[in-house]
Amino acid sequence: MTPLQPRVAVIGAGPSGLYAAASLLAAGYGDAGISVDVLDRLPAPYGLVRYGVAPDHVKMKSVIRVLQKPFDPAEVHFLGNVPVARDGAGSPGVPLEVLREHYTAIVHATGSSVDRDLGIPGEELAGSIGSGAFVSWYCGHPDFTELDPPLDHPGVAVVGAGNVALDVARVLAKSHAEMAATDIPDRVLEALTHSRVRDVHVLIRRGPQHVRFTPAELRQIGELANAEVVVHDDGLLAAGVEDPDGDRRQRQNLEMLTEWAAGGGSEGGTKPRRIHLRFLRSPVRLLGENGRVSGVVVERNRIDADGRVVGTGMQETLDVGLVVRAIGYSAEPVPGLPFDRRTGTVPNVGGRVVRDGVPVPGAYVTGWIKRGPTGVIGTNKADAAQTVAALLEDLPTLPAPAHPDRESLLEALAEHGVRPVDWTDWLQLDAEEMRLGAARGADRVKVAEMAAMLAACRADAPVR
Repeated sequence: MTPLQPRVAVIGAGPSGLYAAASLLAAGYGDAGISVDVLDRLPAPYGLVRYGVAPDHVKMKSVIRVLQKPFDPAEVHFLGNVPVARDGAGSPGVPLEVLREHYTAIVHATGSSVDRDLGIPGEELAGSIGSGAFVSWYCGHPDFTELDPPLDHPGVAVVGAGNVALDVARVLAKSHAEMAATDIPDRVLEALTHSRVRDVHVLIRRGPQHVRFTPAELRQIGELANAEVVVHDDGLLAAGVEDPDGDRRQRQNLEMLTEWAAGGGSEGGTKPRRIHLRFLRSPVRLLGENGRVSGVVVERNRIDADGRVVGTGMQETLDVGLVVRAIGYSAEPVPGLPFDRRTGTVPNVGGRVVRDGVPVPGAYVTGWIKRGPTGVIGTNKADAAQTVAALLEDLPTLPAPAHPDRESLLEALAEHGVRPVDWTDWLQLDAEEMRLGAARGADRVKVAEMAAMLAACRADAPVR
């Protein structure tokens, strides 16, 4: 690397960050190109694909083959186990201002990982959990290995009308054999195997014509070996719901829901578990006993002439011991950058970070921290390309970093107690997970505990 070669750090090794890294490589900037490092606080790459995609969605995880391409010929350097310090004295990790001394530009791709609250009484009780935390638990995220959700009660409520709500319901309803073939950690598999859950109530505030499920996701709950689907819609489907004009996906959803409502699932079915789709229902209060959830009070809704959801005052109580809210996400502020708490994003124009309307030199964002928690995995590709185009346009005017050599970066990380792992180290962990998978009859089994991940990565080896 020559001293004139621009150095760019991408913070976050999820889809948005890795698409940005690939776009930077494809740009072919100058004779020497651009040196790109992808930093992540975890020892494993792939972010949301690894820790947000349901374990049984193997096809969706295949995007990893695309995301890993820049690492295979070592065109991009992976630096895992590198947390960026939060504001405040004693916060672990490397401060953002230190990283700025080593890079011409930094692209932040840290996503949105904070579960939104329902804002109802009782939400603070044990057994009231956000879907981000619950999904991270069953996907083997090291931050959530100790979550231990209560599965000792036959009833669970899942609040939400999107695919994440169906993911949670499906995982809770699946059999041991179905889940053992996935990559979930052994500890999670054991908890699900011994679960006493029999009824999963999905609470959907609007009617069946308004759900945001994809037809493929909805179809999966009707194909479960272990669970019936029971539709509670107050007779709407039987009476005939207005066909959504031109919306093929919604039409497919309505066809499935109408079939199930007419007898595709029942309270007296032969399968041991049931997924209840409860339309026009909103939770208004969580009940507690001895500090933990013991029930949820649900209000029936109606849709008024203006299309608004209005409570009817009619309430019922569901006997549940766990409530999972799947109503969306927000982001945590990025230390050293402006933050809009209303939108949960870093203020930006086309990916350029702006403070009080003025661009912050060398600071860029992509993914959910840029646009909010919307879109699918593939949405990040065009989003990253837009941000990289802005970065490349600015690059000739950006000052060179004070310490551009790689050795000085590693020294700075060491000074802040950060011991990174590289791509070769990750491949050691990858191989260990595949070995564990072979022993269980799966493609892989995730290593979830941070200490075990680092041990498998051989973190004591020199970073290459």
